[in-house]
Amino acid sequence: MTRKPLSVVIITKNAGKVLHPCLQSATFADEVVLVDCGSDDDTLEIARQYQARIIHQPWLGFGPQKRFAVEQARHDWVLCLDSDERISTELQTRIVETLTAPKYKSYLLARRNRFLGRWLSHGEGYPDWVLRLFHRDHATWSLDPVHEKVETNEPVGRLRGDLYHESEQTLADYVTKQNTYTSLQAELIHRSGRRFSPWRMFLNPLSRFIKFYFFRLGLLDGLPGLIHIALGSFASFLKYAKVLSFQYDCDKRKDSV
Repeated sequence: MTRKPLSVVIITKNAGKVLHPCLQSATFADEVVLVDCGSDDDTLEIARQYQARIIHQPWLGFGPQKRFAVEQARHDWVLCLDSDERISTELQTRIVETLTAPKYKSYLLARRNRFLGRWLSHGEGYPDWVLRLFHRDHATWSLDPVHEKVETNEPVGRLRGDLYHESEQTLADYVTKQNTYTSLQAELIHRSGRRFSPWRMFLNPLSRFIKFYFFRLGLLDGLPGLIHIALGSFASFLKYAKVLSFQYDCDKRKDSV
């Protein structure tokens, strides 16, 4: 039985340092669609080496950009990758087998994160389940500008095999990225009109740390695991601190009227 045709979809900007392994792992697909928002490094040259179909699109935000990219695919079954991710041999085998006779219309993949030189095996680092393989008539990217996700109202399957995530970021870059993300999240929450108690600023990060470091055994990943979970918990603290700051400023303006 012939498998369903597959499009691999990637969004990029200046991804030249990490793109080779990503595209190499996707050569089994029927096409690779690369949507670029203005790279000025060797990203596009590398993409051409792998015969990727390149589409130029100014930045729309993570969710809208990925939704746009999926819409450009020639095939209904799509596999969405970040430029610093690559498909393991086992996962490739499972994808090919699954698309021969799909039981579900979308599938979660087990992403394994590399952090401070170590492949994490526990905590938030693994398995970091992400919905990336789906039939686009049955699932779609949310329009969130940050922390976007694939949404579906149908049952979701899971595939064995790792999706490797190997970021080239330094620790300083990672912290800067978290600062940017938490600002965007806080602004979205504030605009939604939701309000939070100051207790959430302390309880959510604490419960997150306990969950991933102890119950999800992040402690077994050594110092990288500890730092990874601690930074994730601090990002949670920072998000709510920024939301409360917005609330305080808003209330202060109301009181001055």
